[in-house]
Amino acid sequence: MAKREPAPGGGAVAAITVSVAAGLVAMAARYSVIEVHDSSALVENAERLRVRAAHLADLDAEAYRTVIEAYASARHGDEREGVQQLRAALTLAAEVPLEVAELGGETARLAGRLAAGGKHDVRGDAVTALLLAEAATRSAAHLVAVNVEACSGPMKLVRRAADSVAVAREAAGGLA
Repeated sequence: MAKREPAPGGGAVAAITVSVAAGLVAMAARYSVIEVHDSSALVENAERLRVRAAHLADLDAEAYRTVIEAYASARHGDEREGVQQLRAALTLAAEVPLEVAELGGETARLAGRLAAGGKHDVRGDAVTALLLAEAATRSAAHLVAVNVEACSGPMKLVRRAADSVAVAREAAGGLA
């Protein structure tokens, strides 16, 4: 991460952060069996989010490497073909953090439930998960916007990312 290389970068970090937050949600849910009536479903969902977000860290790095290759190809090849290749690469580079944002919003929502009603001993962990998920969702949504803007891509991706940010912010809205 700290190397002088463009990937992995912010998208991978956002994905890893969502994965860590989802892990905290799963842990807090496992301790909240009495307080949360559907804690086993919450654990299942959190584990699904954790695994998928961790996988997206690798996919994000791959997607951005494709963008770098497309930029190089556009400089040295057929201009029109290079622009099309670059647009496709940037769209993919927007779709991966979009999924990270969506997973982050969902993680924040689950963490919010536990922060409000989970076992008292693990509410601090649930709040930590909520804050991490919210931050990662916002970061991923920003990357979606950057990549869409760079290729004049589909604004629906930016709107979907913004919806995920709204979910995460709403979940965090109850915190003091």
